[in-house]
Amino acid sequence: MTIVDKFANLVAIMEKLRSPEGCPWDREQTHASLRQYLLEETFEVLECLDHQRFEELRLELGDLLLQVIFHAQLAAEAGRFTIAEVIDAISDKMLRRHPHVFGGAKVSSAQEQTVLWERTKQKEGKNSALDGVPAALPALQRATRLQQKAMSTGFRWQKEEEVWNKFYEELTELAEARARGNSRDVENEIGDVFFVMAHLAHYANVNPEDALRSACEKFTRRFQKMEKVFSEQGRRLQEATIEEMEQVWQVIKQEA
Repeated sequence: MTIVDKFANLVAIMEKLRSPEGCPWDREQTHASLRQYLLEETFEVLECLDHQRFEELRLELGDLLLQVIFHAQLAAEAGRFTIAEVIDAISDKMLRRHPHVFGGAKVSSAQEQTVLWERTKQKEGKNSALDGVPAALPALQRATRLQQKAMSTGFRWQKEEEVWNKFYEELTELAEARARGNSRDVENEIGDVFFVMAHLAHYANVNPEDALRSACEKFTRRFQKMEKVFSEQGRRLQEATIEEMEQVWQVIKQEA
C-alpha cells in the first residue's frame, strides 16, 4: 500500500467506527470529550522525545494522528470541513510561508526565516505579531512563544548583558515586595522573574519548558532515591532530620 492508500484506510476505519454499525464509545464522542485525549497523547509524545524512546514514539505519533482524524471526522459529520480540507489548508500554509523554498524570496539563516514567517502571517490578516499563541499553553511555554514572536519584530535587547541586568532588577523588586508583605505584588514580581528567565534561556539556546521538565525529572529521580536510602535503613523519610536528608541528598547528587 502507498502512503496515500494507508492514510485513506485510516480515515475509512474512523468513518466505520463512527457509523451506526461501529463502536458505541466512538459514536458518543464530541470535540469537547476528546480534549483530554488530545492532551494526553501530546504529552505522551513529548515524554517519548524526552527519553528518546523512538520505538514508542512511532506508536504515540500514531495515537496523536488518530486524534486529528477523529476531530476531522466529527467536523465532516457536522458539515464543517473534511480531513481533505485540513490537509489542503496546511499544505497551502507551508507553501505560502516558505517563499524562500517555493518562491523567489531569499533567506540565509533560521533567524531570517523566523522574521519572514511572522511577516507572512501578518499579511494573512493577523492583527498582532503575538496572535497565534494559545492562552491555554503552559505558562512558561507561552512566555517563550510570546517573546519569540515579539523578537521577530525587532523588539529585543541587543546584548545578553541587558537581559541579565533586567533579571537582577526583577529579583530586587521581588525582595522588596516580600519585605512589604504584599502577596499580590509578590505574585506579580515572581511572574516577572520567570518571564525574564525565559528570555535568558533564549540567549543560551535552551528551551525553558524542556529545561524545567528535565529539572522535574531529575528532582523526582533523586528524591525517590533518597526515600529508598531511608527505607533500606528501616526508616520513613518523615522520621529523618533535615540535616540527615541533606547529607543523603548531597551523596545522591554526586552519583547523578
